[in-house]
Amino acid sequence: MHTGITVRSLEASLAFWAGALGAEIQRRFRLGGEFAAEVVGVAGAEIDAAVIDLNGYAIELLQYTRPEGARHHRPASNEVGSWHLALGVNDLDATVQACSSYGWRTLGEPQRMPDGPRAGTRFTYLRDADGSTIELIESP
Repeated sequence: MHTGITVRSLEASLAFWAGALGAEIQRRFRLGGEFAAEVVGVAGAEIDAAVIDLNGYAIELLQYTRPEGARHHRPASNEVGSWHLALGVNDLDATVQACSSYGWRTLGEPQRMPDGPRAGTRFTYLRDADGSTIELIESP
């Protein structure tokens, strides 16, 4: 299984996931023709794609090269259709810094859970220019 993310630039996205988060590129491929159009529901779809491994979890990055003129959707965290991928990290501040060098920005200041079973855990959301959102979680 995997999570698929549509991106504006496959190369830039691969650089981020490998460079900032240490993902390993598993394979790259192209999809097109009737197969791709029927699977994704987009007539004339041509897709450059890659599968990366992030600590045992597969992420598929998809750059649609056809059709041109796709709408760019950047939902706020509270909008239906918004999603995020949560990742555990050892050093939240260092990971935020690494992500920021690829254009990812925090949506607010990192916060520490004050009480309860996750007391002391730090959290933050980051978003890139494409509208993708990740949550970084640092256990105490």
